[in-house]
Amino acid sequence: MADREASPIPLEIRARLAELELELSEGDITQKGYEKKRHKLIRAYVPHAGGMEGPMSHRAPLGPPSAARFHRRRTSGTRDERYRSDVHTEAVQAVLARHVERKVAVPMPSKRRSLVVQTSMDAYTPPGLSPLCSDSSSGSEEEAGPGDDMSGMEHWMSRPSQLGPAHLGSTSSSSSSTQSGGSGNAGRLADSLAHAHISHLAHTHLAHTHLGQLHHQQSHLSQSHHGIGHLSLKRKGALNVAENGGSLRRSCEFGSDMLWPPPLESDENHSAPPDVTGYSSDSSHSHTERHHMANMGTIARNTQKYGNAERMETGDGVPVSSRVSAKIQQLVNTLKQPRRPPLREFFVDDFDELLEVQQPDPNQPRPEGAEMMPVRGEALGVVTNWPPSLEAALQRWGTISPKAPCLTSLDTAGKPLYVLTYGKLWSRSIKLAYNILHKLGSKQEPMVRPGDRVALVFPNNDPVAFMVAFYGCLLAEVVPVPIEVPLSRKDAGSQQIGFLLGSCGVTVALTSDACHKGLPKSATGEIPQFKGWPKLLWFVTESKHLSKPPRDWFPHIKDANNDTAYIEYKTCKDGSVLGVTVTRIALLTHCQALTQSCSYTEAETIVNVLDFKKDVGLWHGILTSVMNMMHVISVPYSLMKVNPLSWIQKVCQYKAKVACVKSRDMHWALVAHKDQKDINLSSLRMLLVADGSNPWSISSCDAFLNVFQTKGLRADVICPCASSPEALTVAIRRPVEDSSQPPGRGVLSMQGLTYGVVRVDTEERLSVLTVQDVGTVTPGGLACVVKPEGVPQLCQTDEIGELCVCSVASGTSYYGLTGMTKNTFEVYPVSASGGLISEYAFVRTGLLGFIGPGGLIFITGKMDGLIMVSGRRHNADDIVATALAVEPMKFVYRGRIAVFSVTVLRDERIVVVAEQRPDSTEEDSFQWMSRVLQAIDSIHGVGVFCLALVPANTLPKTPLGGIHLSEIKQLYLEGGLHPCNVLMCPHTCVTNLPKPRQKQPEIGPASVMVGNLVSGKRIAQASGRDLGQTDDNDQFLFLSEVLQWRAQTTPDHVLYTLLSSRGAVSSSLTCLQLHKRAERVAALLMERGGLQEGDHVALVYPPGIDLIAAFYGSLYAGCVPITVRPPHPQNISTTLPTVKMIVEVSHSACVMTTAVICKLLRSKEATATVDIRNWPPVLDTDDLPKKKPPALHKPTNPDGLAYLDFSVSTTGMLAGVQMSHNAVGAFCRSVKLQCELYPSREVAICLDPYCGLGFVLWCLCSVYSGHQSILIPPVELESNPALWLLAVSQLRVRDTFCSYSVMELCTKGLGLQTEALKARGLDLSRVRACVVVAEERPRMSLTHSFSKLFKDLGLHPRSVSTAFGCRVNLAICLQGTSGPDPTTVYVDMRALRHDRVRLVERGSPHSLPLMESGKCFV
Repeated sequence: MADREASPIPLEIRARLAELELELSEGDITQKGYEKKRHKLIRAYVPHAGGMEGPMSHRAPLGPPSAARFHRRRTSGTRDERYRSDVHTEAVQAVLARHVERKVAVPMPSKRRSLVVQTSMDAYTPPGLSPLCSDSSSGSEEEAGPGDDMSGMEHWMSRPSQLGPAHLGSTSSSSSSTQSGGSGNAGRLADSLAHAHISHLAHTHLAHTHLGQLHHQQSHLSQSHHGIGHLSLKRKGALNVAENGGSLRRSCEFGSDMLWPPPLESDENHSAPPDVTGYSSDSSHSHTERHHMANMGTIARNTQKYGNAERMETGDGVPVSSRVSAKIQQLVNTLKQPRRPPLREFFVDDFDELLEVQQPDPNQPRPEGAEMMPVRGEALGVVTNWPPSLEAALQRWGTISPKAPCLTSLDTAGKPLYVLTYGKLWSRSIKLAYNILHKLGSKQEPMVRPGDRVALVFPNNDPVAFMVAFYGCLLAEVVPVPIEVPLSRKDAGSQQIGFLLGSCGVTVALTSDACHKGLPKSATGEIPQFKGWPKLLWFVTESKHLSKPPRDWFPHIKDANNDTAYIEYKTCKDGSVLGVTVTRIALLTHCQALTQSCSYTEAETIVNVLDFKKDVGLWHGILTSVMNMMHVISVPYSLMKVNPLSWIQKVCQYKAKVACVKSRDMHWALVAHKDQKDINLSSLRMLLVADGSNPWSISSCDAFLNVFQTKGLRADVICPCASSPEALTVAIRRPVEDSSQPPGRGVLSMQGLTYGVVRVDTEERLSVLTVQDVGTVTPGGLACVVKPEGVPQLCQTDEIGELCVCSVASGTSYYGLTGMTKNTFEVYPVSASGGLISEYAFVRTGLLGFIGPGGLIFITGKMDGLIMVSGRRHNADDIVATALAVEPMKFVYRGRIAVFSVTVLRDERIVVVAEQRPDSTEEDSFQWMSRVLQAIDSIHGVGVFCLALVPANTLPKTPLGGIHLSEIKQLYLEGGLHPCNVLMCPHTCVTNLPKPRQKQPEIGPASVMVGNLVSGKRIAQASGRDLGQTDDNDQFLFLSEVLQWRAQTTPDHVLYTLLSSRGAVSSSLTCLQLHKRAERVAALLMERGGLQEGDHVALVYPPGIDLIAAFYGSLYAGCVPITVRPPHPQNISTTLPTVKMIVEVSHSACVMTTAVICKLLRSKEATATVDIRNWPPVLDTDDLPKKKPPALHKPTNPDGLAYLDFSVSTTGMLAGVQMSHNAVGAFCRSVKLQCELYPSREVAICLDPYCGLGFVLWCLCSVYSGHQSILIPPVELESNPALWLLAVSQLRVRDTFCSYSVMELCTKGLGLQTEALKARGLDLSRVRACVVVAEERPRMSLTHSFSKLFKDLGLHPRSVSTAFGCRVNLAICLQGTSGPDPTTVYVDMRALRHDRVRLVERGSPHSLPLMESGKCFV
């Protein structure tokens, strides 16, 4: 020990230096390599020139800048939104004032700054080694004195265990192995750490209610060698500090009571993969460490590359000191225990090399407080008169006080419309419950049974009907699912609501008479099935439509249990709708907790402005009010739009004690209060602010108090609350009698919030956020704050995290979604040591914040509004508030603005979409947009990727009038926003652009093979469904036999109809006619051609029926047909050589064609182009023999050739495919099943019938499937472009196939004739499948133009799809008639160069749109 203390270099480093000398002496390495490796090992212990901060130096929070305050007159506030803050407005205007001197209309491009900072333990100078040590550490607050005992080597070795992620960075190119050190290294290192003093940052707490300055407490904790930070060091190497990698390793054996391994100091402090070049002597120890490394996979995300090999050991742990080379020993060990590197080492992602990796800022603020402790709410009191269930409470008040008012609804004039008493509520609920159970369906098969789910569809101005329906469902023991009223079939988010109803198995919807009459109706007067909705039975709940229950019938009222009481829908960030189930015991407990928190008493009056179907409005205005026999005055949203002061008038009129409002209602009341006199709010004892979790609600609360404090409003009356659909009420501020104690609030730095830490600032700073508390945890609850990502570890006291609540009064699951339920409702928070803090599960609330002193909860945002940009968290509400504070503040129409993020180059980018006022000019718009960009960049320190302005009233709305965020994002990604002004600023936010002028790394075969497993999660393979014999014709193996069978069974069934250029039927073929013509063609081949079985025949025909008859005639004769495109009469010199080449390559014995083409082949121009003497015999089929062949050929080998498929590529390459009888049968059967073809179907075909899928559809499918093919030669469209579409419309064809050339011809030729075609009766509404057949990537621009052009003629965009095939496989996939809508994805073109598929967002650089081509063939 003394020897080690006298030496400045650790023993392990000296041993590795000795190894290097041994390798040099044996000639394994050169002198230059020896010096390089030696310098790398000891450079951390060589004195450095210049100042150097100690590794434990931490920075105190920066104070306010010395800039002078900006004194501006505060505006009176006339905005119609909730993000109103005069202080924030002044800050925004002050920021913009700094940009005035620049005199630019748009923001200047910001300089790209690289955040790549390589920091490791190699950069630190150990104390006592450098004579400049005391000078270099002068900037540190923890400077060690000359005589300090902490300046030894052991102290420096222990200090990295306390470093944050920035100091323990993983950017070093060499990482040491966890295993290669062996037991000897680990033991010596554990001994050195056992005597080291580890400095620990103590917890930092908030000084009293105003969140004063954070005090730093530092304590020196002496760690015994039995454990460090509650980690038990057992057996071998409990804690390894890797010198050359700069990362902290923990490989201890965790206790059985720990759910997860103890996490590292930060999520960014990652472990390196095990070094495959070094091995420990103990195989079980190696297996244990590998197992622990696998368990830490969720924490260790960044995988480092292999570094230097550790010192090798022999089997008994003795260092290698013999004459055997270390590399030879390493090879021997490798051969003994061959190991494969981690799978990720094989996979090299292109973007890891191309994109500039954003590294965390080493100067970013980090949490310094102690680990928080869970906060428990007050005990839930036991009151003797509390009912055992909510239904029992309704029964009690309905029988004891039947005339007591329960709910008063108001009309649009503010007058009472209906007063529902408790007696009426009780009797009407019983009547509805009886009808639900006994009048729907039959007695033997009722439609609704106890436990089934039913939808409640009621408008926001009819709370009485909703309340009766809700309690009727509770009495009938069915589960109500309240939803919004669908206004049209294209409502925003309506399809997701339908998905929820379908997953819940809802078949009955309860509604009111007025709502039922207002629903959209079809021409027959029936309610149509909304998009994505299940088929529903609409049941009106008015008493006049219900039957009176028998006298002996009475609902079964039992105590609250774990049965589901109701399901409340929740809209997620991506627009999906989930159903949160609330049990009956949770419902009752929640009402009891609210009663205790709000001190509700009987006969109190409460004014409810909130939506009574969900959230706080439902919990207070419908449920808790009935439990306490309260009187609710429901103010509808329609009345608030007409008279924003109506709720205050009702408080004064009814002397209400409680009012449930949102901050927007308070703001609207401020705007309209000047017109109202005689306001007295002294009766209010509690003003419940439902959106108190929104940090910007504090502005409306303060302004409302300042104005109405003279009207009798007390400061302690305003009580914000925090809630979520999953956890119900999380916290609520109680009204206090002692008004001398102000509510808790704090001024926080926005920069600190972006890094997830709490830093108290002053209001003089521009980028600050003032937050208020939302009270304490509800009674009976336990709350804690956990990290938003990864393992639910408890946060520190000054760290922002997600609130989790453990309470009976919370939701239990997402209905039907087990996986998501486990991640949200079954969370078990752990401490830093890895132990569980409670044996009961917690529920994630989706709220971000922290818990201050006294158990006060502060909310800074929501998980749904969180935007992660370059590792920093930004809240969408904060950016909205900044944008709305920009002058002119009335520029945004009614405050309708949306902020969301899109992924571009592996990072989120901020997009701002707003509605501009109708009278705004383009100059005003761009001036406002440039100011918004400047304000957001200065206050939030983040750039905006896109700022788009749309006309007023064009953004999708929610049922209550707000903007539908997910629908707006979807429109943005699809290009359907249609903005009138756009300002794109990628230069200010995309700072990780690909590195210029660097050669992309080559991808090896191993990378491609294993990359499929890593990147794609699965091997890229697909298979269609099994082919089975479904019809009678499936028993035949040959097409010739199918045609003969059809000629016998259905001789008069029409198979083919050929249209002329005028749209008239030029010719047609029935089954018998085709059979007879094929027989005559076979006789021609046998008699005049003298062909034998197996000879090849070239069929040179124009598109028509002659080609089909010649093909089957060839099969009847036993020949192999080859279809060839005839030469063009106007271009013989170019097209005839291709015909000659196919004839020669296919070794055709003869050529069959028409008389016109025969004459063309013998013309002078043709003779000048090719040598006519080398042609095989040419047979004219216009004059066929009238007698039948002596016998038709009967093929016996299914694998024999049926025909040859030749085609010429665009580069002039000729390729032919041999098609066997077996392949032809399977091909036709696949098309039949995929397109649902049967004899009564009609299919229009406008294709070239010479190769690929076009030939199969033109000639083969009709004979096999029996459907009628309407043949339209594409050449006829040159003279009549409308021929194809007119034929589809007039013949009422539902399915049609075409080519891109046909679609392009129609698009260009009919672009200006849509009105004329509409006048001629062209109607494409019956078309359900318009498939483009091609062997190339879908031409999306052409298909979109075609769909858009003929949309007015009834063509549905979803009916247009594409098929795909290639030379080897003529049809890989085909869009079926019953398939889903074809989807479009965007892939990176650079990844395609390496045969990789990487999905990106629309508008990303190097993005390429790809459209689905259908399902894989069966």
